[in-house]
Amino acid sequence: MARAYVYGALSALLVATSSQAQQAADSALQRPRMDGRLRAEIGFVSGVLRGVTVLPAANFRLGNQEIAAGTASAGAVAVARGNLVVRGRVAGDALVLHGDIIVYPGGVIAGNAVTVDGRVHAAGGVIEGDVRSIRGVTGSILARAAGRAAEEQPVTTLAALKMALGWFAVLFVIGVGVLLFAERNLDGVVVALEQDFSRSFWTGLLAQLAAIPALLLVLVGLCVTLIGILLVPFALVAYMIGLAGLVTLGFIAVSRFTGRAFVGKAASRRAHLQSLIAGLALYLGWWFLAALFVSNPMVGSVLRAVALAVTWVGLTFGLGATILTRAGTRRNSGPATYRPANELSWQTPTPVAGVVAARRPVATVKQG
Repeated sequence: MARAYVYGALSALLVATSSQAQQAADSALQRPRMDGRLRAEIGFVSGVLRGVTVLPAANFRLGNQEIAAGTASAGAVAVARGNLVVRGRVAGDALVLHGDIIVYPGGVIAGNAVTVDGRVHAAGGVIEGDVRSIRGVTGSILARAAGRAAEEQPVTTLAALKMALGWFAVLFVIGVGVLLFAERNLDGVVVALEQDFSRSFWTGLLAQLAAIPALLLVLVGLCVTLIGILLVPFALVAYMIGLAGLVTLGFIAVSRFTGRAFVGKAASRRAHLQSLIAGLALYLGWWFLAALFVSNPMVGSVLRAVALAVTWVGLTFGLGATILTRAGTRRNSGPATYRPANELSWQTPTPVAGVVAARRPVATVKQG
C-alpha cells in the first residue's frame, strides 16, 4: 500500500511537471520576440513621429502589458505587438506598435497616447496629452521597414552561391531542352556567330536600344482602334515572352559557341552538350567567384562588375545572332557555285508516246 502511494505521488508530480513545462513552452511560442523586421519598424517610426518619445528598440515591451492600479511608470512606455492596459499612471508618453491602448477608470497617461496599427480607447481614464491613432500608413511603414531590414542584413556567401547555382541549373535545363527539340535553330544561331561575329554584336546592341521604342510603337499602333486597345495586354505579354525567348536562345547559342573552344568542334550531340556545359560554366563561373567574395565589399563589387560585363557581352552577341537568323530559321546559303550543264540537259524530254529526243547538231568539216 505504501508503495502504491509513493508511485501515485511520483505520477502526480510528473504530470504536474510536464503540464508546467508544456505551458511554459506554449507561452514561449506565443510570446513575441524582437526580430530584425520589428527593429526596422521601430526605427522608421522614430524618424516619422514628431513630439512623441520613441524609446530604443531594446526598451520596448513585447506582448500585452498592463500598468496596474496604484502603480506608476518611471517615464514613457513603449509596447510592440500587444495591447497596453492602463489602470495606474504613465508618467510620460505611451506608444504602442501593432496594438491598442486602453485607459480604464483611475488610469492616467500624463503624456501623449499614440498607436501605430491600432486604436486608443479612453474607457473612463484620463489622457492629458494628444491622442493619435495611425492606421492608414501601416502598409507604407511595413514596406519601408522591410526595406531597411533587408539593407541591414547583407547577403551571405551561401545565399549568393545558391543563387548562382540556381541560375546555372535553370539555363542548363533550358539548354538541354533546346538541344532536344530545337537543335536546328540552335545550329543556325551558332553558324551566324561563326560567320558574322562583329555584325552579331552590333545587331544585338541596336536591338537592346530599340527594344523599348519598338514596344511603345506597337502599343501606339494598337491604340488606334478599339479592338487594338483590347489587345494591348496580350501584345505586351507576347512581346515580353518573345524578347525573353530570343535572349535565352541567343545566350544558349553563345555558351555552346564559347564552349567549343575547350571541347572541340565535333558534330555529335554529346559534343554539343559538353560545349554547352563548358560555356555556361565559363559565364556563370564569374558569378560563383563573386559569390565567394560577397563578404568583401571591394573585391566582391569588382567581381560582380566583371561578371555583369561578361554576361552582357554574351547576351548581346547571342541576341544579335538570333535576330540575324530569325531565331535560327534563316541560314546563310553562301555564294552560288557554278555547275556545268549536263550534256543532254538541253534535249527535249521523251514523251509518253515514245518520241526519241533529238540529238545536238555537231559541226562537221567537209573534206575535199
